[in-house]
Amino acid sequence: MPPPLLQARRRGAPKPRVVFPLIAQWHQALHSLPIAAALSRRGDYEVHVAAPGATLARAKTLMAALGGRGVVFHNLWTSSFLRENPPKALMLAAAATWLTDFAAVVAPERTSLMLKRFGVTRPLFIHSDHGAGDRAVGYEPRIRRFDGVLLAGAKQEARMLRAGLIIPGRYAIVGYPKFEAAAASRQAGPPLFRNPRPTVLYNPHFRADLSSWPAFGATVLEGFAAQDRYNLIFAPHVRMAAERAEELKAVAARYAGAANIHVDLGGPRCCDMTYTDMADAYLGDVSSQVYEFIRAPRPCLFLNASGVDRAGDENYAHWALGPVATTAEGITAAVDRARASHGDYRRVQAAAFRETFDLGERPCSERAADAVEAMMRDGAVVARPLGELSPTAD
Repeated sequence: MPPPLLQARRRGAPKPRVVFPLIAQWHQALHSLPIAAALSRRGDYEVHVAAPGATLARAKTLMAALGGRGVVFHNLWTSSFLRENPPKALMLAAAATWLTDFAAVVAPERTSLMLKRFGVTRPLFIHSDHGAGDRAVGYEPRIRRFDGVLLAGAKQEARMLRAGLIIPGRYAIVGYPKFEAAAASRQAGPPLFRNPRPTVLYNPHFRADLSSWPAFGATVLEGFAAQDRYNLIFAPHVRMAAERAEELKAVAARYAGAANIHVDLGGPRCCDMTYTDMADAYLGDVSSQVYEFIRAPRPCLFLNASGVDRAGDENYAHWALGPVATTAEGITAAVDRARASHGDYRRVQAAAFRETFDLGERPCSERAADAVEAMMRDGAVVARPLGELSPTAD
């Protein structure tokens, strides 16, 4: 006998509804909207995207670029009060009144699990994640509460299995749909710099206890401003740009006239991989964006501003991708050394990228849509090797 979901389709019952909530910063949307677009093109599901107003407008634009079809959009926050940062709990509480009959909630963050406390217990909750880094927050206990989990690659799979966050049959390795969203959303623009110098991307994290910015940031920018061999893109994590807005506006003003320094405080290029693709070297601390950067192996330099003993600590596994500095003094000389020693790290970077992102011939968004479809069909999904998941036959 066909599974209940297929029986319902064949009887002409309403299509199962799947919602993709976008309640956090825009950068998370790039991880889930490609999946929504792929699912919508199959015609077997009613795909919904729910987000506050400003995010919703951008979601509609990206969904069109991704080839989404017939997607229903919901505005989660229409009030002018706290428009730039609407409270997640209030948005979810309001949405709970109409989400109870959905088949699945596919979320890139964990906060959407609050919907269960608000009485939304019928849908499957599927975690699509929003990055594939090494920090402990990416492997937190709330992941256990999802009915299904979509993983980028073998690295996440191994660590989550060790931590008991996932169990066989309830997760799938699908690759990294963000690569598709970045390519679809990126817009051509004029060159950032009018010179042929190598460009370094400085990408500090937002958490003060992990970031190189509080201790080293000013020294880094001053060091690059005082030389004429490198360009610098200062593009901090978008949450750092938001949380330190006034401080960073002053920084941007200070270097506005510098021909070799470009400051971007949360613009579209901070999310669409423009900078990680174009830079010749990466300078940072703990951001997962370094894994996007090494899609094409290039020199990396990490700043250990808090004296972390990283030996054996998997939260700092990415510090094996390049040298680690404990000071920002002489920063351009440190970049010189990182570039000169890159040959020692090239194979390490290539292996780390393969372990982090399981990419193949099929688009990652289609593989993720396969997994979501299987979860709704069976209530679970079996983790299978690359390419083995296939769309549900009708």
